[in-house]
Amino acid sequence: MTTEVLGVSLQYSHSIGRGEFAGPGFRNPVALARGAEGLMYVLNRAYEYRPDGKRVTICTVDEEYIGEFARGVNTAGITDIVTEDGSLIWPTSVALDKEGNVYVADEWLNRISIFSKDGEWIGKWGTEGSGDGEISKPSGMVFDADDNLIMVDSQNNRIQKFTKDGKFISVFGSQGSGDGEFNLPWGIDLDKEGNIYVADWRNDRIQKFTKDGKFLVAFGTSGSEPGELNRPTGVAVDRTGMIYVADWGNERMQMYDPAGKFVTLTTGDGTMSKWGKDKLDGNAEMWELREIAQGLEREKDFWGPVAVTVDDEDRVFVVESCRNRIQVYRRQEPMFQGGGRL
Repeated sequence: MTTEVLGVSLQYSHSIGRGEFAGPGFRNPVALARGAEGLMYVLNRAYEYRPDGKRVTICTVDEEYIGEFARGVNTAGITDIVTEDGSLIWPTSVALDKEGNVYVADEWLNRISIFSKDGEWIGKWGTEGSGDGEISKPSGMVFDADDNLIMVDSQNNRIQKFTKDGKFISVFGSQGSGDGEFNLPWGIDLDKEGNIYVADWRNDRIQKFTKDGKFLVAFGTSGSEPGELNRPTGVAVDRTGMIYVADWGNERMQMYDPAGKFVTLTTGDGTMSKWGKDKLDGNAEMWELREIAQGLEREKDFWGPVAVTVDDEDRVFVVESCRNRIQVYRRQEPMFQGGGRL
């Protein structure tokens, strides 16, 4: 379902993904980074008892499977956990630097792992704590125009900036509900001016700051009406300044204008992906079971929309953790009667 105002709408394009612990598919995806030449890096969190599902999947917007990298660690019932370089336990976010290197945050290990664009492990950094440059349960990450990494330091209720190799630059924010304060923040993005947008999870709002961390504005209040938020987990800003929010608790994605005014929302329009169809085509019995399954009408709806990303082609990617897929949309502008855009 999509609700529209101001003539701006979101047009559903297609879905990417299917539930898999390896190969073409995802297992509890939690984040997405867009690379060059149509590449997508999808971060899979999977389960504690299935470490093989913890990985980064490389694919394209057209659902071409390229490969995967990183590996998980089994933590179920284990007290003495040994982690090797490049391993993941509770991955939370992924970001790409200007060279295309892949940075993955892990909230269990309190570290950032770095891989090449092809998945080769390069390095790691991160020290647990609450002092400057120390981190506690890192979540959202984004690179700025200077190729510095801006990170949501979630448990410490603040935003920190680092060089690519982990040297501390600056910090802002503290625990609370006032302007510039956070309560378990999660997602983050920048607009073209470098302003910082943070999904303030437990405060049910989005906050906007200058590139230097000065508070500008906040929008969103707790609730389920259009424009209200319930535990927002992701935020993205497109080239025109439109703001997209993964409204996780309300199982929807909302769009706001650059001033934070509600524009439109969608609760999902998912259809079967190419990967999903390929799997069913390989097993006629699965098609038969699908045809008699109950509740298939709910398949289109979001379930666990945890992250949102945009690109320069006005495409919006909603990462849907519980359905192991990504729903892709395009932002549509209103038209003049003569056919031109407003």
